[in-house]
Amino acid sequence: MFRTVTCGELRLADVSKSVTLAGWVQRIRKMGGLTFIDLRDRYGITQLALNGDKLSLADGIGREYVLQVSGVVIERQSKNMQLPTGEIEIDVQELKILNPAMTPPFTIEDETDGGDDLRMKYRYLDLRRPIVRKNLELRHKMAFEVRRYLDEQGFLEVETPVLVNSTPEGARDFIVPSRMNPGTFYALPQSPQTLKQLLMVSGFDRYFQIVKCFRDEDLRADRQPEFTQIDCEMSFVEQEDILNMFEGMSRHLFKAILNIDLPKLPRMTWADAMKYYGSDKPDTRFGMRFVELQDIFHAAEAQKAEEDKFSVFNHAAYIGGICATGCAGYTRKQLDQLTEFVRRPQVGAKGMVYARVESDGSVKSSVDKFYSPEVLAHVAQAMEAQPGDLLLILSGEDAMKTRKQLSELRLEMGRQLGLRDPKKFSCLWVVDFPMYEWSDEENRLMAMHHPFTSPKPEDIPLLDTDPAAVRANAYDMVINGVEVGGGSIRIHDAKLQEKIFEILGFTPEQAQTKFGFLMNAFKYGAPPHGGLAYGLDRFVSLFAGLDSIRDCIAFPKNNQGKDVMLGAPGVVDQIQLDELMIDVREPEKK
Repeated sequence: MFRTVTCGELRLADVSKSVTLAGWVQRIRKMGGLTFIDLRDRYGITQLALNGDKLSLADGIGREYVLQVSGVVIERQSKNMQLPTGEIEIDVQELKILNPAMTPPFTIEDETDGGDDLRMKYRYLDLRRPIVRKNLELRHKMAFEVRRYLDEQGFLEVETPVLVNSTPEGARDFIVPSRMNPGTFYALPQSPQTLKQLLMVSGFDRYFQIVKCFRDEDLRADRQPEFTQIDCEMSFVEQEDILNMFEGMSRHLFKAILNIDLPKLPRMTWADAMKYYGSDKPDTRFGMRFVELQDIFHAAEAQKAEEDKFSVFNHAAYIGGICATGCAGYTRKQLDQLTEFVRRPQVGAKGMVYARVESDGSVKSSVDKFYSPEVLAHVAQAMEAQPGDLLLILSGEDAMKTRKQLSELRLEMGRQLGLRDPKKFSCLWVVDFPMYEWSDEENRLMAMHHPFTSPKPEDIPLLDTDPAAVRANAYDMVINGVEVGGGSIRIHDAKLQEKIFEILGFTPEQAQTKFGFLMNAFKYGAPPHGGLAYGLDRFVSLFAGLDSIRDCIAFPKNNQGKDVMLGAPGVVDQIQLDELMIDVREPEKK
């Protein structure tokens, strides 16, 4: 045996035991006639003590050397209560170098000196850091508890194919050329959506899968080209059944992992989420709900002569504000910084109006010269502002766009005021999404979720008269402003599915080519069904308090979609390309 114990399990009760450990050298400290080595493995750190004729055993050993040591457990004179093993050490009798190591390019500690790119290049070293390893252990435990809960609820885990056909809706597919069928391509699945629906047609009733999915889309902190879903589907259900089932799963995870008793989740319509938060994934850990002010300001403008009007508000389709409690003391510099924040290209506002509610209740504003004290007092009253509060107001000609800008400002104020505590959790369901959204790029209506989402029954007549007004039988779970899961009741009627494809611009031939297998399956008796998928990476990162999902993925891609450790994506030999009938050479070299 290489070891009889791990580096994380010895305690005072083990004093006098002879043990053998194996692991990596965390650090070495030479103190005259004593040498101490911190030995690390996945389970913890144990201090080794060498003295007398054993001192020479440490000669030449450096950080990250792999050692096997045998010795006797003794009580430490200088205890380290920050470590579970900090009351003991090993009086080393034998030491064997199993493998020497080069000096690592960054320190293998929680507080490392390695930047993101360097750590991603040497990810196998980064994973030795306890703080990163704990994220992967958390991920394991969450996946285990998901399986436990769903198994107890009668779900079957079924694997679906990784090589599928390309679908025209959603994000871009990663495509895979077929050597056996030249000129044709597989796609890597963006989700197992149609396959899990077919499992419902097959009578499996309750399905789940912790599954890899792939989307060729622009990356950010909460996106990776490949990611993991907790994918679920149920038959003979309505929306209420699904919300109750998976609210139960979330409650189980919060209790089992964090020992938090999650209350019943509130529900918010998509329309209210956009009206009061400017986002379909509102962060409800704090207030600052939007207040619409266009009626007040437009009424004031109507009383003015043309030359006295404040054109910014006079021509605005939307004027809205948030009330930052106790922030009237913000300096001019701080307010200018907020103005620059909303003007950034990522936000896109043209400017910001602010007003302070003074201690005597009067209101001082950056637009004092355009509006009377009575109008500003009316604004403060509408926003339920108190003395000492700061009012921040944005306006624009596009109401939806301006709400999204105000949402970014609200989140920034929440950050500045310390209201976005990662250890505090605020969860809710957002329901009643629009069925469609307009795409300027495609110049047509697009499915907001996917084309298999069922419209709300009462809105089906609108498909013929006003499809843009149709609401979907869809829902998202939102935690701390992050969409961690979403789903819908599916269409199970072939004729209704054909109608949806028609609205989305598919000809009958195109719909049959792309989705004929699904519509044909419906004709053989499809049950009412629905489901949802959670993003496991996002769920784990929330529980771990991470800003990015990368540190809860063993081998992630960087912001350019590259694996700098493996050198992927990379070039392949021309002979492989020739077999696939793919020519990537420059035109002049062909």
